[in-house]
Amino acid sequence: MEFHNLYSFFKGTALLCGVVLFPLSCASIAQNKGNEVNYWLTKGDESVKLQFQAPVKFANTANSLQNIEIDDTQKFQYIDGFGYTLTGGSVEVINRLSPTKRKALLNELFGNDQNSISISYLRLSIGASDLDGEVFSYDDLPEGQTDVSLSKFSLAKDKALIAMLKEILSINPKIKIIAAPWSAPVWMKDNGKSKGGSLKPEFYNTYAQYFVKYIQGMQKEGITIDAITPQNEPLHPGNNPSLYMPSDKQRDFIKGHLGPAFKANNIKTKIVVYDHNCNKPEYALDILKDPEAYQYIDGSAFHLYEGDISALSTVHNAFPDKNLYFTEQWTGSKGTFNEDLNWHTKNVIIGAMRNWSKISLEWNLANDPEYKPHTDGGCTECKGAITISDSENFTRNVAYYIIAHASKFVPAGSQRIASSQSKYLSTAAFKTPAGKIVLIVQNDNKAVENFNIKFAGKTAAVAIPGSSAATYIF
Repeated sequence: MEFHNLYSFFKGTALLCGVVLFPLSCASIAQNKGNEVNYWLTKGDESVKLQFQAPVKFANTANSLQNIEIDDTQKFQYIDGFGYTLTGGSVEVINRLSPTKRKALLNELFGNDQNSISISYLRLSIGASDLDGEVFSYDDLPEGQTDVSLSKFSLAKDKALIAMLKEILSINPKIKIIAAPWSAPVWMKDNGKSKGGSLKPEFYNTYAQYFVKYIQGMQKEGITIDAITPQNEPLHPGNNPSLYMPSDKQRDFIKGHLGPAFKANNIKTKIVVYDHNCNKPEYALDILKDPEAYQYIDGSAFHLYEGDISALSTVHNAFPDKNLYFTEQWTGSKGTFNEDLNWHTKNVIIGAMRNWSKISLEWNLANDPEYKPHTDGGCTECKGAITISDSENFTRNVAYYIIAHASKFVPAGSQRIASSQSKYLSTAAFKTPAGKIVLIVQNDNKAVENFNIKFAGKTAAVAIPGSSAATYIF
């Protein structure tokens, strides 16, 4: 039984105090004064998906189980949120739903009620990503022309995206947004193509103003861009669109053009460097070591298609006053629910959080059963968190549950606190603004793992099935 069906379950079995509450009964809430652990489970075999389990009580009874200890006196980074990239393709397929289904899906994704997973963070592409139906920028020109004054700049190609963002903001006005370009306009590039090539130095200042116009244009629409990265995957020029931007070029662009342009225009949007794989933390370090660039930079962003998630801590340890962001990880058409649930929960959610990230984002929010839309040369195997089949039907895929185990229970403004781990159990713990403790656990063992949640001198004995993810709250 998936979590979105629990309402009817509790309506039939837990109608208490004259009200129906999700996912807890009124009686259980009244009795839960720090003595009970409520939890939700997803199994790798798909038999259980974000399902509420019977609460477990704290007790002082001694046992021989392994302990997962939580210490809220050890405090780490504050959390900005969990979510996905809202690609142009995502918007296109979600808009294929009937008005009733579309409204219900957006409320389920972004709402804060009993039936929602409360996504709190989104990533956007500045211009097209490879999961748009076509390649475009906000200043496309006939071959051979330039527009240094950006007089032809327009957000018109993102009209549908902007409309959906307004709707999302009406559901969750506090959602935060990071944005990244996949490519500069082709007339600014040395190869004149959407794929590959580099930004011509003579257009550095123009491109900085392009970012300013984007942020100001979105603000006029009521959409605040909290952060940007200068380039998505700057060391991967093989996508369509894409652009090659090594660290020295990004450093020079930020310190000489983008940073000063933001300052001159009173732009408060954060500048976040890198936005690529964990195998090259030196990219971010090289830029942060430059004192002129450093003053403009909020932090650095990472993906995990190569390298180890500990790269985020490498950067944190060198520059502890700069933030970390985990901005993308895909689930693919050939992956299994079991493998993806467990690897992503361990690395993208727990791993990124334990290595100082303020956010954890999976890749594409939605696409169709053929993994479309995408550009010619874009990703043909990227699986959205949601598959839109037709105007009345959609499927929740593994990335939906990976994010939901965090987004539904760890709101923005929560703070990571200390939690121990064991051979098979990966963990991340948080204290919410309301004072609740949230513990996310992933079991790498194929067999059940029995353990104690130990907090403030109390213990609660729990069991997590093999190859599963669970979220505990008390």
